[in-house]
Amino acid sequence: MTEPQHPTPEAGVPVCYRHPDRESHIRCQRCGRPICPDCMRDAAVGFQCPDCVAEGARTTRSARTAYGGLRPTKAGSTSIAIIAVNVAVWVAVLVTGGAASRLADLLALRARGLCTTGDGFFYPQVPDSATCATAAGTTWLPGVADGAVWQVLTSGFTHQAVLHIAFNMFALYVLGPQLELALGRARFLALYFLSLLAGSAVVLWFAGELQATLGASGAVYGLFAALFVLARKVGGDVRQLGILIAVNVVITFAVPGISWQGHLGGFIGGLLVALVLVYSPRGPKRATYQVAGLALISLIVLGAIAARALVLA
Repeated sequence: MTEPQHPTPEAGVPVCYRHPDRESHIRCQRCGRPICPDCMRDAAVGFQCPDCVAEGARTTRSARTAYGGLRPTKAGSTSIAIIAVNVAVWVAVLVTGGAASRLADLLALRARGLCTTGDGFFYPQVPDSATCATAAGTTWLPGVADGAVWQVLTSGFTHQAVLHIAFNMFALYVLGPQLELALGRARFLALYFLSLLAGSAVVLWFAGELQATLGASGAVYGLFAALFVLARKVGGDVRQLGILIAVNVVITFAVPGISWQGHLGGFIGGLLVALVLVYSPRGPKRATYQVAGLALISLIVLGAIAARALVLA
């Protein structure tokens, strides 16, 4: 197809900055350069050139939150993804036996391995999987000290009871989008996973060695702590949030079977992460301070997990 021919502009007549052979009397509303009809892009007022439109899109995508993170285009999408993973694991646990699920036994957090008959009886005196295998009808359930290090993470995505996952996911659905919008996706993920791991570290040190712990409560308590820090930072009224946290603390100690260790560790982890993210000095080096602070917290948490595993080994 033959391209349309454009008459050569007369001397002194403005020409399109992208097509110098075309006479142009319309200017970009942003940069002021002449643009021809092919280069005009509709704007809120008048027209813009392709370069300014592209630059505007980049600027919009790069908008930062108050604490230095990239502002998410769809706040809450990360929280929904985490909820989806939790629900998928819960369904997998249900279809593999529910309360008796072998999958849940592998994913739940246990400091030391356990030799069990599978019907509720176990042999705490059996020290390892090799010895357990010598007894008929027994199964070895590994722990972190036996090399099942994945449990410090997978336990935070594993649930068995309906009410347990329902409460945790509802709390994540309420708290997550607010924090993701305030911090940005990457910083929110750092908050979530460091809270989870901090909860696991405290469980390993202060819960029973053969006790199985599971659920996202540690990470959720970290979100409670972070929201409290953010609310205080902006001068918000934290009384209702404080009451909600206090009620959850009472439930933690009043209801049997709830891991206060996981809740406490998650809350402390979330508190420390939020303090680093929110109170790092503003300026070009803020991200450096934040990364350094998060790295230090990570080293402490992972060091605590590794030290406990070595003590129990």
